[in-house]
Amino acid sequence: MKKTAVVTGATGGIGEEFVKQLLSLDIVRVWAVARNGEKLEGLRKKYGERVLPVRVDLSETGGIDKIGGMLSEEKPDIRFLINNAGIAKMASYKDFSREEIIRTVDVNCKPPVLLCGLCIPYMKAGSNILNVSSASAFQPNPYINLYAASKAFERSYSRSLNAELKGTGICVTAVCPGWVDTEMLSKEINGRRVRFPGIVSAESVVKTALKDAEKRRDMSVCSLYTKFLHLNSKLLPQRLVMKIWVNSIRKYIVD
Repeated sequence: MKKTAVVTGATGGIGEEFVKQLLSLDIVRVWAVARNGEKLEGLRKKYGERVLPVRVDLSETGGIDKIGGMLSEEKPDIRFLINNAGIAKMASYKDFSREEIIRTVDVNCKPPVLLCGLCIPYMKAGSNILNVSSASAFQPNPYINLYAASKAFERSYSRSLNAELKGTGICVTAVCPGWVDTEMLSKEINGRRVRFPGIVSAESVVKTALKDAEKRRDMSVCSLYTKFLHLNSKLLPQRLVMKIWVNSIRKYIVD
């Protein structure tokens, strides 16, 4: 059977970097999962026939079912499942539409759980699940409260699932980067250029994540700056951490 990796949110940023770095390993096939068919085709042209474009909307049950059907039919040897698809928005709670709230939960929370359930039967000892969470999962974050809460869910789920899978040889790692230099990051908010302390490249996040997965760690934190944030979230009262966070972004927010 072909050694296979399944990567969601594969057409840009961290997702594309996972595709690139996994193809440098002994992975024979990468199922690149995303909504945009044109970008998926561009990914295949860029990285070659080892990339299998899978065009689905993961917020819809039908999208998950399509992947389930492909798994049943092909019965691949899955060595990596990368749950990377996600939605983020910095704004006050009152600036989120009902549709945005539902879609954020449907994309950030549901697919990782459903895809883990679908893929684990096709995994064996030595396989890895990497769920891309965030440093925002370390503590509550006002003005990105929905994103932070969804990523806290993903981090908690990943570490719990890893404990359940002890003895199988399958490792689950919650990948928790800070600011990452990708097109997903808004460089300007309300007319102000945004400063991102400790920003790192997608390449460094993925390189660190794959190393941590190889070491069978249940969490991957890239860069000293993000490790410092993680330590602060443990040592300082959460009210103080939230106050520091709000003060750092106040100039970008219009109440």
